[in-house]
Amino acid sequence: MKVVLFALNGSWSHSNLAIRCLREPLERDGFEVALVEHHLHDRTAHILEHLWRENADIYGFSCYIWSLAPTLSLADSLHRLRPDCRILFGGPEVSYAVERFDGMPFVDGIISGEGEEALPAVCRCIRDGSPFARVTAGCAPHAMAGEGIHYRDGEPTGGVLYYESARGCPYACAYCLSSATQGVRMKSVEQTLADLRQFESLRADCRIIKFVDRTFNADRERANRIWAALLDEQYTKRYHFEICASLLNEESFSILSRFPKGKIQLECGLQSTYPQTLDAVARHIRPQDVLSAVRRVHAMGNIHVHLDLIAGLPYEGYDRFAQSFDDAYGSCDLLQLGFLKLLYGTKLRENMEEYGYICESDPPYTVLQSKWITYPELQRLAHIAQTLERYDESGRFSHTLRWLMPQVASPFRFWEGLTDFLAHADPRPLQKISQPDAYRYFLAYADPLVPDPERGLLRECLCADFREHEHKNPPRFLTGTEGDR
Repeated sequence: MKVVLFALNGSWSHSNLAIRCLREPLERDGFEVALVEHHLHDRTAHILEHLWRENADIYGFSCYIWSLAPTLSLADSLHRLRPDCRILFGGPEVSYAVERFDGMPFVDGIISGEGEEALPAVCRCIRDGSPFARVTAGCAPHAMAGEGIHYRDGEPTGGVLYYESARGCPYACAYCLSSATQGVRMKSVEQTLADLRQFESLRADCRIIKFVDRTFNADRERANRIWAALLDEQYTKRYHFEICASLLNEESFSILSRFPKGKIQLECGLQSTYPQTLDAVARHIRPQDVLSAVRRVHAMGNIHVHLDLIAGLPYEGYDRFAQSFDDAYGSCDLLQLGFLKLLYGTKLRENMEEYGYICESDPPYTVLQSKWITYPELQRLAHIAQTLERYDESGRFSHTLRWLMPQVASPFRFWEGLTDFLAHADPRPLQKISQPDAYRYFLAYADPLVPDPERGLLRECLCADFREHEHKNPPRFLTGTEGDR
């Protein structure tokens, strides 16, 4: 009996780890398994034809907030084309509030939670002609004690591969699905390193190995041992970890300081610096400890540090979020301005009426308004986030921002002002503005903010960025040699 495991990834460079974890237990049960992956920009007709041509008995769809709507549409069409096949749904987006899928005849079954044991059990029922529940709750398997990277040599993947050395999270943040489960299971240091050596020997094409562990350094001693081992030259890839920065200790800093530049990436959650907000979402950290640790790693200069903020959390209005932004800006390589999503299965979703939340009806359920922040204010923050992405996150203005931003009293107000300036200067969406015009508008906005003696330095920095990132000579409006044109 043939089983197709399907995932719709965010982009071509992504691959789906979940369907690879499920492949092996199904194969041990004697099923023929095929993996089918596409991304959101693929044509629906092309994806549907691919699924139809597989001619499977069972189709398992892996569902996430970014993929649920198109996945439902594909499953509906596939069911009508192949009415004899069975369609099963799984993944974080269907594991909670499963009643949402009542009345959908194309959904034969839902796997809620972890699927390594539950999915093969349902597939065996289908193979044997036995009845099975419409919703099957997954149990915690012993998979984290096992070996394997789940990727196989020769499989087409993008440049980023995913690896899981632990499941669960020691924290219970009210906005995160990890709060819906308890406990943390971890692979041993020895098994983790053996798995990473598999990547080295089998996956010469991958650039980045991204750990999907929710808090990689929840066990500091284990994390330090793995990091220390990765200093060895036999580990040639770039490694990305999501960590709690305040758990770093002196041994952690010492090890991290010795990595070659670019070999390690760290993603750290801050979310807010407002104590009342952090208490409301059960995020029991001291923001000053997080920022102190992040600044220390950032100052080493060899590790890319990504820091997250979330707009829309309880008790944090527009101006208080601006304070969190200013507290965090400059402490890292990339400050990510994210927006609260009220995910099914989380405490904030359960308490949304208490907080006056209005959110999108469809995934990703982004918050639109609360008691503390209005819809226009959140929209303004969304526009500021787009400006940050174009000018700061892109890295194309690195020389200019490195020189200019330490002189700015409030980074948030700087980016807020640039966002307003762009909206008045050009009616086009920001992504439609050409690179020369992006430089032109930045100069026009920033020039009056710089003291007269230093305006020449502003132009010099912009010229340096243009030469380096656009790979051509700067236009005359930047050099100031022949006026604006």
